[in-house]
Amino acid sequence: MSHNKIHMITGKYPNLRLRRSRKYAWSRKLIQENTLNYSDLILPIFLIEGKNKKESIKSMPNVFRYSIDKLNSVVGKAVRKGIPMIALFPHINQKFKDQNGSEALNENNLVCRGIKYIKKRFKNKIGIMCDVALDPYTSHGHDGLLVNKKILNDETIEILTKQAVLQAKMGCDVIAPSDMMDGRIGKIRSALDKNNFDDVQILSYAVKYSSSFYGPFRDAVGSKKLLKGDKKTYQMDYRNSDESLREVSLDIKEGADMIMVKPGMPYLDVIKKVKDKFKIPVFAYQVSGEYSLIMNGINQKLIDKTSIKESLISFKRAGASSIITYFADQIDL
Repeated sequence: MSHNKIHMITGKYPNLRLRRSRKYAWSRKLIQENTLNYSDLILPIFLIEGKNKKESIKSMPNVFRYSIDKLNSVVGKAVRKGIPMIALFPHINQKFKDQNGSEALNENNLVCRGIKYIKKRFKNKIGIMCDVALDPYTSHGHDGLLVNKKILNDETIEILTKQAVLQAKMGCDVIAPSDMMDGRIGKIRSALDKNNFDDVQILSYAVKYSSSFYGPFRDAVGSKKLLKGDKKTYQMDYRNSDESLREVSLDIKEGADMIMVKPGMPYLDVIKKVKDKFKIPVFAYQVSGEYSLIMNGINQKLIDKTSIKESLISFKRAGASSIITYFADQIDL
């Protein structure tokens, strides 16, 4: 069909053509609304006991558990890329786990040794974020004390507060309570200030859903097979979004510096709602299940690697300030 005939069929050309600005790569760059940099990313790192260990995790391709003496390579790579912070998660030996998660308060536990090792070698070239919760340390896999099938709120907070102060004492920069106990942010902030850690920040997992996307993470920290029941009595119901605003409001009043929404991609609407309402730094966690789904799709050649950046940009578009992602040290930006 000739150009003239096409013109006759389509009628008058529109005055405004949005495709004009999409024609060239340089033009698309000029009008892009969101960008992604290494400075937007936080790298989670799994720790394991022993020496000279870099252990693969079957459920999470290209993600490893590291013994402390092997941290130089992974942390050094993050520093070189300009990733501003890492997050430490321990895989605790079964013999150190008990009903009360007492290993969390051991000054010589994996996380404490990991913090000191990294600070000694990298100083403040990169920030360290530490999880405050008991699930890696308990024999039942829950984030708090379990008595008669009930998670005790206030009693758990007493332990979490001590755990947070201990991590700060070791050199942790950002305390990140992920337990979802009511009132723990205020207690932790008060305890940190009382112990002269008033400059230590709190990143609250204020909006953490009881999700099906955590399986590979629980495998990575060794709590998956131990978990008794579920976490629906303290983590949020995924059918709710207005409730997230109440959670965030409470944690801001109690002293949270930053807010986490977890998981990420299934809750982009919640990220946007929280950001629009409170104008506080909102972090998104692209959790293990999201990561594994994308990686398995790439490995099976169902999708290509550009899907990684596309998924991460979705968090920026929703309003996230930073993203915790296992892709942080794998992606090329």
